[in-house]
Amino acid sequence: MPETSTASESDGGDCTAPRTALSAAEVEALVRGICFKTGPPRFLGVEVEWLIHELRDPRLPVPPERLEAAYAAVRSVPLRSALTVEPGGQLELSSPPAASLTECIDTVSADLAAVRAVLRGDGLGLVGLGHDPWHPPRRFLRQPRYDAMEACLDRTGPAGRRMMCTSASVQVCLDAGQEEPGPLGHGRRWWLSHQLGAVLVAAFANSPLLGGEPTGWVSTRQLLWMEIGTGRAGGPPLDGDPRASWARHVLDSPVMCVREDSGGPWAVPDGLTFREWTRSGAPRPPTQEDLDYHLTTLFPPVRPRGHLELRMIDAQPGDDGWIVPLAVTAALFDDPEAAETAYRAVKPLAERALNLPAPHNPLYLDAARYGLADPELREAAEICFTAALGALPRIGAREQVTAAVADHLDRYVRRGRCPADDLLDQLRDTDARAHGKDIRT
Repeated sequence: MPETSTASESDGGDCTAPRTALSAAEVEALVRGICFKTGPPRFLGVEVEWLIHELRDPRLPVPPERLEAAYAAVRSVPLRSALTVEPGGQLELSSPPAASLTECIDTVSADLAAVRAVLRGDGLGLVGLGHDPWHPPRRFLRQPRYDAMEACLDRTGPAGRRMMCTSASVQVCLDAGQEEPGPLGHGRRWWLSHQLGAVLVAAFANSPLLGGEPTGWVSTRQLLWMEIGTGRAGGPPLDGDPRASWARHVLDSPVMCVREDSGGPWAVPDGLTFREWTRSGAPRPPTQEDLDYHLTTLFPPVRPRGHLELRMIDAQPGDDGWIVPLAVTAALFDDPEAAETAYRAVKPLAERALNLPAPHNPLYLDAARYGLADPELREAAEICFTAALGALPRIGAREQVTAAVADHLDRYVRRGRCPADDLLDQLRDTDARAHGKDIRT
């Protein structure tokens, strides 16, 4: 069942709790027991991240003191969704588990309206972009977790800081699925979430700029995740049992940090895997609390947390743009007919992944670079969006939601475009005007 974000994800939880050392075998058993909670799909959730910009000019940086005051005001508003702040000051709302798509949309829409009203009073607004096109990364939060994360990610280059401080996404949370095989089985949904994920990257790419200039990628945000590396931002191989492959991945992934309860900085080991930590017991033996924390420091495109958390979708333009990827994904996973159609549509794409884990494979690279200008991704997206349109009434979606999905299909998918293309068109038009050219020619 989808869960909301917890305090332990943002501040490291209670590192003063009683500790019992774990062995590698115990870690594997614990992870296998908690990562896929199976049963008929019943619940849905969404986590929407937003950049915060000045309403009068989004290119102006928002001073930290204004952000602090704005968040203090927002926290006084009663919300059903969990509100968290990302390291660079991005805002995230995480819905409670919803029994239907309509319930999920209604809850988050109401919360977003309340948040926007407060921010508007301070001259600030929420902006749906996968990556900030103007501002360099700047830390807003100063917490041991983020100090350690920054130190760890800096070892692989600047992508980590940009991911932490200047990126935003729409994350869809789905039940893991049934234990039994079939369109709604957890094995099929695990496989589909990764292969369909490349289509979702391409169809909703919305981050083509960095420093005001094109990067050559329609999803620069996805490029950043790939540059961070396989140990931190990669997924496991898709062959074999999902529980076993994820448990191995958790054990063989590097530890981001060793939490310290004395108030001092957290240790940031270089290249120490959790498996090696259980064997060496240094700098201290790992505990279940350390394992729980380690799981929050892994950022694959699909993260199993009992439910499946799909993390590959860029934040979307407009106040309600986030609804489209939520609706499309829910329809393609929870309607058996649409799930089977999506499976058949993306199955040929799997060959392009070359059996390499996502997102570090050619399929995800092409999705992030070219979007739906890639003919095979465009074909698969058109089939999947059409199937989602047919399924939405069957899962109780309102007419407005179906209309929004149909508009995205007509405006982008069938034309081989994505929201990033609109941003690039606007940039070209601006450049043409600046050089005195007639943009109609």
